[in-house]
Amino acid sequence: MMIDTRMSALAALAGLAACSQPAPPETPPPAIQAQRASPQVTAAPETRRAYFGELHLHTGYSFDAYALMGSRADPDAAYRFGRGEAVTYLGDTVRRSRPLDFMAVTDHSEYLGSFMRIDKEPQGGLAQSKGGKLMASNPLAAALGQLVSVLSGDEPTSAAMDDAMASAWKYEVDTANRYNQPGKFTTFVAYEWTTMQEGKYNLHRNVIFADEGPAAPFTATDSRRPEDLWDFLDAQRAMGIEGLAIPHNSNASGGLMFDWKKSDGRPIDEAYAQQRALNEPLVEVYQHKGQSETSPLLSPEDDFADFERSEALLTGGKGEVNGSFTRQALGRGLVLEKKLGANPFAFGFVGSSDFHNGLSDSAESAYAGNGLNSTDPQVNLPDKAFARQILSQKVDPTGAGAPAANMNRPTDPEALRHTAALLNWSSAGLTGVWAEENTRPAIYAALRRRETFATSGTQLRLRMFGGWNLPGGMMQQAGWVARAYRMGVPMGADLPLRREGNPAPTLLLEAAKDPIGANLDRLQVIKIWLDGEDYKEKVFDVVWSSERQRDPRTGKVPAVKNTVDLATAKYENSVGATVLRAQWQDPEFDPAVPAVYYARALEIPTPRWPTLLAVARGLPLPEGIAPTLQERGISSPIWYTPGKGS
Repeated sequence: MMIDTRMSALAALAGLAACSQPAPPETPPPAIQAQRASPQVTAAPETRRAYFGELHLHTGYSFDAYALMGSRADPDAAYRFGRGEAVTYLGDTVRRSRPLDFMAVTDHSEYLGSFMRIDKEPQGGLAQSKGGKLMASNPLAAALGQLVSVLSGDEPTSAAMDDAMASAWKYEVDTANRYNQPGKFTTFVAYEWTTMQEGKYNLHRNVIFADEGPAAPFTATDSRRPEDLWDFLDAQRAMGIEGLAIPHNSNASGGLMFDWKKSDGRPIDEAYAQQRALNEPLVEVYQHKGQSETSPLLSPEDDFADFERSEALLTGGKGEVNGSFTRQALGRGLVLEKKLGANPFAFGFVGSSDFHNGLSDSAESAYAGNGLNSTDPQVNLPDKAFARQILSQKVDPTGAGAPAANMNRPTDPEALRHTAALLNWSSAGLTGVWAEENTRPAIYAALRRRETFATSGTQLRLRMFGGWNLPGGMMQQAGWVARAYRMGVPMGADLPLRREGNPAPTLLLEAAKDPIGANLDRLQVIKIWLDGEDYKEKVFDVVWSSERQRDPRTGKVPAVKNTVDLATAKYENSVGATVLRAQWQDPEFDPAVPAVYYARALEIPTPRWPTLLAVARGLPLPEGIAPTLQERGISSPIWYTPGKGS
């Protein structure tokens, strides 16, 4: 392992059915067929229900969580908190607002557990080495990369650190397995592969394993090329260890996450496209460092594109929009498939937190935009002085302002209780899956087939099917879900093969409100289609709540009433719907043109976390920051390719 690669990783992170045909059998793809450690799920697909989980969470075993965030929580505490137990955090007892169904602790594999080893073994080999002494005396400096310069030429330290990392990985695997409770709470062996190109462009991936993980993780110290990570996953799969990688924070990738080129600068080819599609079937679109669906600069006709916007690089400075957002990537995927015969960006959607305190809570009331205070606000509510400091920040989401500046803070636990936040950062996201049961085989199979949806933190339920010649009024009939599986395909799949003379495809859409959250505003379809050597996009309002009518001039549906009282930071569910359901046929379908569709459900406006904080502490609302937001969820897409399908 090259020492310069280690430095890069550390320094970078400082900133942080057709017609009447029966549906094809639910045969797992080759990747799943190769995995034999877990039994296959045999229940009928119509028995699938929505489960919610966290696939991106750090504990003190991540070097940045320990040194930059002050976290001392371990994976044991993380899993207990995730399943709804009370845990101790900075001297207080805290509990998650609602238990999760599944989760994965994804600590950075680079230098995994090294700081914690020094805590537990102050007289051990790592603690007594030059690098270990720096880590103990100045964790922040060590995490910023000075450690690496000390380690150069210090072989005993390198050996001690390798031993610490191996021990930590065993603990991570053992803990995930110990907390896995089939039918009640599912955990996955996982980690984060942490690479930053040129020390500033985020290309991180969360690596999730179906069951048991490898003997050791593949880290950025082994290689910073995503292609090498996929080679590793391919090799593990050949040995029966199935896994997948989930890119995150593409909004901070500087245009590299969904570039036209490979990491070596050569154009994407068919082999690359096939390998990436196999190993990266999902992308994280919501987390606390902003959303990665789209930008107003890419989707100027989308009235809801300017949501939890953060386009700056994690290390500060303006990022490149092109190549950084998933909607554009779906369009680029159509272009590449026409050219290559394979689509590298055929992914579904998930959401997560990326919190670094080991405590995952996606509630807006948790004031979690800082990535640290994701707990009961009655316990971890910042005092008035610190709340004023948080609310006075001025950050330009397009690049002026550096998150790294907010990480240079004292290590005193009481000071860390209320770390500063970026006002334009989100609360968190969640992953929803449609699965037969709450077990590793069922949840992982849902991830692999992309029958997933991402939310901005709400537990609204979103579902979409697609097919040809589906009977009218189908969704008003009992057993429509079973019929949808038989006659069409769920989200995450390719439409069945179109027969000559078939009309436009039909989408079946359903959104149900979060049982303890806000009502629903509207349900939309986003369509992306091939246009010569480029692509186009359009947002369709399909069904909406209340008595609103489309504007006859623009064709758009007016905004739903905002019931938020900014003086009290409360809202009323006096508007909106509890369920929105629609059977929609593409009015602009061209059978000769490839297209991709996904659904987006929007809640009515609710107070954003800075508003909740300001009201709780009797402070003025921050300037230049929207006081409310519309939480949302998006489904994984359904693809149409002429001449392709089951």
